[in-house]
Amino acid sequence: MKKTGILHKDISELVAAIGHTDSIIICDAGFPIPSGVKRIDLGVEENLPTTLDLIRVILKELPVEKIIVAKETEEVSPERYDEMVSFFPGVERKLIPHIDFKEISKNAKAVIKTGDCTPYSNIILIAGVPY
Repeated sequence: MKKTGILHKDISELVAAIGHTDSIIICDAGFPIPSGVKRIDLGVEENLPTTLDLIRVILKELPVEKIIVAKETEEVSPERYDEMVSFFPGVERKLIPHIDFKEISKNAKAVIKTGDCTPYSNIILIAGVPY
């Protein structure tokens, strides 16, 4: 049994296995996860947990060199957009149309689905290196 860090077995294994430039998606409850991509479903009920909860936990162990967010997040849920990007000062940020975001998700190592019900509360984390 782990005493500290990420306690969820699948998420802990995922973070340990990620290599430089691999991607993980943390998504809201409504995001369509592509077939063939590893799915870790954490949604318990509406907004439990949130995308922000997962970002906070994963950043304790995963170095991130770039994030990708749908333009629609900034337009439709500007407060959530600001909250998400606040976790990544100095990290490269890319905004793309949601349709492109869904296409990129097909190449993710995994998608972690939350119970978040904030529209477009999705983010792609591109792994960096800790040195």
